[in-house]
Amino acid sequence: MTLTQIQYVLAVAETGTISAAAKRLFIAQPSLTASIKELENELQVTLFRRTNKGVTLTPEGEEFLGYARQVNSQLDLMRERYFGGAPVRRRFCVSTQHYSFAVEAFVALLKEHGGETYDFHLRETQTYEIIEDVALLKSEVGVLYLNPFNETVLKKTIKAHGLGFHTLFKAEPHVFLGAENPLAKRKSITLEDLAPYPRLSYEQGDHNAFYFSEEIQSTLECAKDIHVCDRATLFNLLIGLNGYTICSGVINESLNGKNIVAVPLNLDDYMEIGYLTRENVEPSLFAQYYIDALKKFTMQ
Repeated sequence: MTLTQIQYVLAVAETGTISAAAKRLFIAQPSLTASIKELENELQVTLFRRTNKGVTLTPEGEEFLGYARQVNSQLDLMRERYFGGAPVRRRFCVSTQHYSFAVEAFVALLKEHGGETYDFHLRETQTYEIIEDVALLKSEVGVLYLNPFNETVLKKTIKAHGLGFHTLFKAEPHVFLGAENPLAKRKSITLEDLAPYPRLSYEQGDHNAFYFSEEIQSTLECAKDIHVCDRATLFNLLIGLNGYTICSGVINESLNGKNIVAVPLNLDDYMEIGYLTRENVEPSLFAQYYIDALKKFTMQ
């Protein structure tokens, strides 16, 4: 396997056709096809599925692409450092559940290390997608929680995808409420107190089992359930409908305003919040910077 072959795979994946990639690389199409076939034979995997409309990545190809992107990124940084090349367009992606501290860490990373040009992605997404993203190296870091209810299933899923879970902190259960909610000024809240109010939670798509829920106590019966896809909608509904969501209680007023408050929930439970990385893959420089920022913003 050569660096040239890695560049070839990246070009084909980005363009979607052998012919377009050959034009970009200024080589003959048969030469490109032969080189990729040689790589596939060496690796004993099929990277691309050929169709009449072009090529698509196989699952093995998706995994290889993640590694290839890391190698290419490190190569660009080396060229910039040692050969005085143009500033590298820095690339980094993180997938996370809906946590304000994950956004804070992302902001800090960009401010301190973004440089003159960058292509960074912050994906607030579903729990199973976080695991898949990191497994395929679409994201280098994933952020989610474990607790006594979900940890057996999630740890098994995390291990099956070749990932490791690293604890950041443990949080006692809290409830996010609109500041005008009648419960907002309480020193603590019980589940019985919450019964009359709408419960808000994040959709989990095809993997909607309770174990993948972003909120603890997801199996609790509730008369009024609302499912949303993004944090802004959830916060708007907390305010507009006097709804609630059960969470870690970690919130940043400068990012989320003063209209949302966190009140302790009187419940014997916890959330062990941590980050995922791919096992046997050394975090890139920017992944390590982001992990360091996560630790900074979650120190308690």
